[in-house]
Order: sequence, then structure tokens, then C-alpha cells
Amino acid sequence: MGIFSFFSKEKKETLDKGLSKTKESVFGKIARAVAGKSKVDDDVLDNLEEILISSDVGVETTLNIIGRIQKRAATDKYMNVQELNGILRNEIAALLTENHSTDVDDFEAPITHKPYVIMVVGVNGVGKTTTIGKLAYQYKKNGKKVYLGAADTFRAAAVEQLDIWGERVGVPVIKQKMGADPASVAFDTLKSAVANHADIVIIDTAGRLHNKVNLMNELTKIKNVMKKVIPDAPHEVLLVLDGSTGQNAFEQAKQFTRATEVTALAITKLDGTAKGGVVIGISDQFKIPVKYIGLGEGIEDLQVFRKKEFVDSLFGNNA
Repeated sequence: MGIFSFFSKEKKETLDKGLSKTKESVFGKIARAVAGKSKVDDDVLDNLEEILISSDVGVETTLNIIGRIQKRAATDKYMNVQELNGILRNEIAALLTENHSTDVDDFEAPITHKPYVIMVVGVNGVGKTTTIGKLAYQYKKNGKKVYLGAADTFRAAAVEQLDIWGERVGVPVIKQKMGADPASVAFDTLKSAVANHADIVIIDTAGRLHNKVNLMNELTKIKNVMKKVIPDAPHEVLLVLDGSTGQNAFEQAKQFTRATEVTALAITKLDGTAKGGVVIGISDQFKIPVKYIGLGEGIEDLQVFRKKEFVDSLFGNNA
């Protein structure tokens, strides 16, 4: 277990603070919905359904959760509204457990490959390049040699932003001129990383036109070119989503999972929104593990997603 594998008090405080708007919104509404009720009846369940959907848990996942609670209510005739938070907490925890592999230690990539190649995808504005910079920081902090590839060549600001992160973190950024072939940048990055015995390679990709077929073609080309250097690359395809966009994040996940084989998710900007339920819904509907969550602008504010700590922060200690 690495030196950063424990869940520190500071991280717990950051998580609690980051999810506070979601917690206040969801459970404030639930408290009002069950006021004056003595048992969980159809009215309570209808209100709960509306609250979960409005919190961007998503329709399908909400119906799944409501169905689970109805089964509990049918078998436990003494179930009352005081128990509802606890039951809701257990069912959400169960959903997250079903849809995730075992929680990973802090930023310890499964280095079964060297270098371990991560291709990062996502539309512009979701925090993709910032997430790459924060990942590079954490991996370097954990003693890894990291290389970044600026394959989002269609937007000068993307290359510049990655360059700034590279300087800030102290890791090399492989780049070409604006408008260059993204696959060529990925190829150069992997060649350089192999030659210099890097542990981790993170490739940024263009975030434009997420709903167009040319994105699929571009991502496929990048992957095929990378395989010429490292036959089983990429080892991870990380989709970055902006949690504050709610249902739009679902749509982006839908488009990108059609365009390429996404293996992990990073959900950013959860600290500024009451839409934290999107983590539950996206995890449930796409069956792709949420690996990281973004909880602020600070370089330390990207956390490895731990389902137990997430549920504890969302519900508080007394649910």
C-alpha cells in the first residue's frame, strides 16, 4: 500500500465540503417530503422519485432505487420514514458497489505495464486538461516518472494550458504545432516515454464535436498509432465529465462510450453544484467505474473515488 493510500482527515473534509450543496438540497427536500408522515407510502415514494430525478440521479437509476425501496417496504411492514435515509443510503451504496471494481489506492496506477498509457477524452470545458495536470501531479508525487502528450492540436489554448501544467508539475510535455495530426503527437509521446523509461503517459485529446462521427475516427486513429509503439496501449481510456452540467453529462457519456471504449470516469466540479447525484446515475447506467472526482480548483482537489466515503459524505454520519 502506497504512502498516499490512506483517506486522510483533510480529504474527508474536502469531500464533505464538496458534496455539501448536494447533501443540503437532496436531504432538505426529503425532510420536507416526509414531514408529518408516519410510514413510507406511495406519496412518500412519489416525492422521493421526484427529488432524486431533480438531483440528476437520472430516471432509470431513480426507478431502480425506488423499486428496491418498494421491495423493502413490502417485506418490512414496520418500515417508517425515520428509516428512509438509512435505507436510501444502503441502496445507493449497493448500486455503487455493483457497478465498481474494488476501490483503488491513491493514484497508484496498476503498473502491470510500463509505461502505463492513459488516453483522456471529453468535451472542451469539462476540466479535462486540468484533470490531466492534477493526475500528473499526484503520480509524480507518488514517485512516478510522467510524460504528457498534447494531442488536442486543434485548440492552441489546450496545448498552452497543458504546457503550463507541465511546468507547474515538473513533467515533460510532448507537443507539435497547432493543427498537427493528433495521432502523430501521441506516437511521438510514446516513443519519447519508452526511450526515457517513463512510468505513466497521459495523452490529451481534442474535445470538440463530441456528437460527430469524426471524433470516433480520430480516437480510433490515435489508438491504432499508439499500438505501433506499445501494442496494448492505451491501457486506460478516461472520460472526464463536468458534474455540474447534470443531464448533459449523461449525454456526453452516451456519445463518448459510443465513440470509443471508455474504461474509467472522472467527474469534475462537484464542489460548485447540487447535482452530485449525477455520480450515482452515470455509474449505474453506464457500468463504468468512477475513478476520480474533482472537488475544487486546488492541485490537491482531485480525489480517487471511494464509494464508502462518498456515500458517508452524501448522507452524513447520522443517516
